[in-house]
Amino acid sequence: MRILIVTDAWTPQVNGVVRTLSSTIRELERMGHEVRVIEPGGFPSLPCPTYPEIRLAIASPRRVHRMITMIRPDAVHLATEGPLGFAARMVCTMSGIPFTTSFATRFPDYIHARFRIPPAFTFTLLRWFHSPSQAVMVATEALRQELEGQGMRNVALWGRGVDTELFRPRTKAFLDAPRPILLYVGRVAVEKNITAFLDLPSKGTKYVVGDGPQLPRLKRSYPDVRFVGARHGEELAQYYAAADVFVMPSLTETFGLVMLEALASGVPVAAYPAQGPKAVLGDSGAGCMDKDLARAVECALSIPSGRCRAHAERHSWEAVTRRFIANLAPLDPDKRHRLFYDPSSPRTRTQSPSIPRPG
Repeated sequence: MRILIVTDAWTPQVNGVVRTLSSTIRELERMGHEVRVIEPGGFPSLPCPTYPEIRLAIASPRRVHRMITMIRPDAVHLATEGPLGFAARMVCTMSGIPFTTSFATRFPDYIHARFRIPPAFTFTLLRWFHSPSQAVMVATEALRQELEGQGMRNVALWGRGVDTELFRPRTKAFLDAPRPILLYVGRVAVEKNITAFLDLPSKGTKYVVGDGPQLPRLKRSYPDVRFVGARHGEELAQYYAAADVFVMPSLTETFGLVMLEALASGVPVAAYPAQGPKAVLGDSGAGCMDKDLARAVECALSIPSGRCRAHAERHSWEAVTRRFIANLAPLDPDKRHRLFYDPSSPRTRTQSPSIPRPG
C-alpha cells in the first residue's frame, strides 16, 4: 500500500510527533508498505509566532493537490492541524478522497498559554478540522473518551511505542554531576510547565535536554541547572540512562513519548497525575504521580530499574504500527483510478516523485 502522510511537524523539529511519525514510517517500510511525506521542507515558510524554531509552510491547496495527484496514494493521513494539514483537508474533501487524522497535541491549551485565546474557541476549529476524518487517531483511551464527550466522531486508538534497542539501561558514568540527577527531556516552552521542574528543591543536579523559545531566559534565571540543548540518537539515550529520575512537569501531554524512552532506559518517572502520565504509567509501579512534584520525585527514586524496563518492553512499534494501518481508510481501487489517472499526462504513468524522508 502506498501511504501518504501530510505533516506540519517534521525534522529538524525535535518533538514527540516527529519521533512518532519517523518510527511509524520505518516500521511501515519494514512491513513492505511505501510511504510518501508532504512536509514543510518543500514549501516557502514563515517562523511560528513566539516559536521561531518551528516553520509554518505557505502552502496553496492547488500545489498540494498536484503533489497528491502525482503521488497517487492508496491512503491519506493528515498528522497535524497546521497549514499543510488544512490545505490537504481542503483538497481531500473537495476531491472526495477519504482520509484519517491525528489528534496528538493539545493546541487549545498551548494557544491559550501563549495568546490567551479561550480554549473553547480553538477546539471548535479543531472539531471542524477533524469532522470529515474517517478515523481521528489518539494515543490513549482517556483522550478518546474526552474527545467523544466534546462532540468528535470516529475517534480511534493509535498508541505509542518505544525503541527498546536504542533506549536501554547503560552505565550512569556518562554524567558525573552530584546525584541524584533529575532529568527533563522535551521542548523548553511555556506549555511544558518546565519551571515546576526547575523550582524543585533538590540536593543533586537538574539536567534539561531540549531547545525552545524559553531556553535563553531560563538559562539566565537558573544558573545551577545544566541546559545541554537538543540531543539525538545514542547521545540522547546516554543522557536518559545516566539519570536517576525522569521528571515530567507538563500538565497538557496527550501521551508523553519521552516517559516511555526514560522507562526503557531503566529510569523511573516522577509526574503530576495528568492524562499523559496516567496513560504511560498506569498501575505499573514504574513511576510516581503526585500533585506535589517534589514528593513524586522522592517516591520515584526508590523504584528499581528493572521494573521500569519491563513496563517499557510492553510497548512495541510493530504493534502500534499495525493499529495505525487498521485505522487507515484506503481508497477503493476503482475510485483511486478515476481520481489519479489522466491518460493525457505521462506523469500519471510514472513512479511517484521522491518526497523528503526522515533524517
